[in-house]
Amino acid sequence: MRLGVLPVRNTVLFPGLASQLLVGRPASIELIEHCSRSHEPIVVVAQRRGDVEDPGAADLYDVGVLAQIDRVVQLPDGHLQIVVQGTRRVRLVRYVEDKPHLVAQVEPLFEIVKGDQEELALARNLATQFGRIAALTPGLAAGLQATAAGLQREPGRLADFVAAMLDLPLEEKQRALETLAVAGRLESLTMAVNRELALLEVGRKIQAQVQQQFGQAQRQQYLREQMRIIRQELGDEAGDEIEELRRQAAHAGLSAAAKVEVERELNQLARLPMGAAEYTVARTHLDWLLSLPWRRSSPSRLDVERTQRILDEDHDGLTHAKERIVEYVAVRKLRRDCRGPILCFVGPPGVGKSSLGRSIARAMGRRFVRISLGGVRDESEIRGHRRTYVGALPGRIIEGLRRAGTNNPVVVLDEIDKLGRDVRGDPAAALLEVLDPEQNAAFLDHYLDVPFDLSRVIFIATANQLDPVPPALRDRLEVIELAGYTEMEKLEIARNHLLPRQLSAHGLARRHLSIDDDALKALIRGYTREAGVRALERELGRLCRKIALEIVAGKRGPLRLDVARMVELLGPGKYLDDAPEAVTLPGIAAGLAWTAAGGEVMLVEAGKMPGEGKLTMTGKLGDVMRESAQIALSYVRSTAREWGIDPSLFVRHDIHIHVPSGAVPKDGPSAGVALATALLSLVTGQATGGRVAMTGEITLRGRVLPVGGVKEKVLAAHREGYHRVILPRRNANDLDDLPAPVRNSLDIVLVEHLSEAFTAALSLRARQAA
Repeated sequence: MRLGVLPVRNTVLFPGLASQLLVGRPASIELIEHCSRSHEPIVVVAQRRGDVEDPGAADLYDVGVLAQIDRVVQLPDGHLQIVVQGTRRVRLVRYVEDKPHLVAQVEPLFEIVKGDQEELALARNLATQFGRIAALTPGLAAGLQATAAGLQREPGRLADFVAAMLDLPLEEKQRALETLAVAGRLESLTMAVNRELALLEVGRKIQAQVQQQFGQAQRQQYLREQMRIIRQELGDEAGDEIEELRRQAAHAGLSAAAKVEVERELNQLARLPMGAAEYTVARTHLDWLLSLPWRRSSPSRLDVERTQRILDEDHDGLTHAKERIVEYVAVRKLRRDCRGPILCFVGPPGVGKSSLGRSIARAMGRRFVRISLGGVRDESEIRGHRRTYVGALPGRIIEGLRRAGTNNPVVVLDEIDKLGRDVRGDPAAALLEVLDPEQNAAFLDHYLDVPFDLSRVIFIATANQLDPVPPALRDRLEVIELAGYTEMEKLEIARNHLLPRQLSAHGLARRHLSIDDDALKALIRGYTREAGVRALERELGRLCRKIALEIVAGKRGPLRLDVARMVELLGPGKYLDDAPEAVTLPGIAAGLAWTAAGGEVMLVEAGKMPGEGKLTMTGKLGDVMRESAQIALSYVRSTAREWGIDPSLFVRHDIHIHVPSGAVPKDGPSAGVALATALLSLVTGQATGGRVAMTGEITLRGRVLPVGGVKEKVLAAHREGYHRVILPRRNANDLDDLPAPVRNSLDIVLVEHLSEAFTAALSLRARQAA
């Protein structure tokens, strides 16, 4: 038998039941119009997937229902609304046509009916359970229960009726249609009915609980309204205030714990007179709870290209730091719920640590909060004060979030290495919970006394040095070191960032002032000596004030400053390039030191005078540096003959070692090479050749050991105009961090032994090596 096929979505037609269908596909409309004219039956078959617009044979199930078209209604939009009556199950053997509509060869299917007592019992049980569902479901018609009861003697029709009426998945309904054994169909439908019945009973129980709670809420609202009217009659304004607080609490997005605390505080306020001291304390606490951004978030913009562009706009140099930030944004874009590391920018003052945090916030579209931790000694500054104290307030973390107004800002913890500790607690210990992504999801501020989720906050710490940071806190930080800028980087920063900012701050336009590159270089070399650019910006501010004074006095622009004009305005430079002349004398060597402000060139002077072989050291040297001087002298004395030195010289003379800037404390082992070179230069009368600077720890055997801060030290040597730098060979990997222009402009000599350092610095060779 060849019949037209009508594919339907998300529905299954059963025999003996009528169904209303909406027909909109052109092929289906053509089929209905043809069959309604010829009064031919059709086969209604369910699609396997409802999103297929033009289904073929592979998209349809193999079993459908033979149906007769009872009514066809033409809708205004061109669609057809039809009513079909299912008659019997059929199997689609094969499709013979697909144009203008599907036509298939079908064969009838016959039910397997036992008619025994077990089958009748299954039918009765199914009718009973379905009746319970009909009673519990408001959407089902009232007569369905009676219909099901009347079909108990016809198990097959009952099964089809229940399968059609239940809200079952399409696959489960199709399985019921394809099951020819009536007993098997009844069993599977009984399981489905029992499952639906269990869900309905649980839902009814939940609904009853909700209604009970809703009734209690209505009763409380009614009583509150009565109290409000009574308070109005008595002239008490607290009632209106409490109602306003309740309205705020309803829209504050509080957490579950915060809701309990707010409700308790509101009930307490309702019992207190407005003049009571406890009323003010409770009201302040409520204001803090209601003003925090419990659920308010800023939409994050995780665009890697935009982040890179903003970082490049705001900062020149800092390649490694910007690369790590871009990687962080890329990971957050791939996994939004990841708990990222706590970045810590470590470097000298003025290199842009805090401003990097501001750029990250701008790139990600988040609010920015800066919390200064310098000089904080009280743990309560982090965790807040308990409300038992007079004037208690939350800690700086909660205060910063309230100021931001969102629960996902970028928070910069500035100067984390300047935290102190005393009898009031250790603020660094309080930060352990704040900066631990595994714990800060339930951060407890002592004042709030309810947990607050900090897991969505991006914390960034800054420090000048890591030594003062406790090890437990340091372990939670991913350290990114920011070295000082090269002269070329400072030139770019001054031209692109500092000068435009200072012109704007002093009311000047770009047309009023222009500074050529030679003048900027002279400003950098002669008026500033720093790793960062903070002093450089101050000097540019001085220049802008001088120019502003001239413009106000009537001088017309534009003004172009060269070196001579700049010296005329600012006076002679503060720093003179006297290092080359200083190291041309015997007994002087240029060492390299690391400080919290970046690298520095440190001259070492050695002198001898008649005496008894005594060693004197001055310059406020620490114990480690004094030991380095003793080691250097011992090595030079032990190898005196190799360098053509009379060993008795050390017995007949006293030696004095001095490191200038005597008021500044100095310590560390990295001056060993410079101390030994200064001593050998003194006793041989051979001065260091040219502009040579050096660093490295030494041993009694003359080995040169690696030191830290190599990048900062080499940048300092480059900044001071030195041409050759002597470094330990085991610090070779640190050279990769140097900017290429610096690395290419210096003669970097890597040594493993002091003899190699003496050859590179003094052009001396040991006799046995000659």
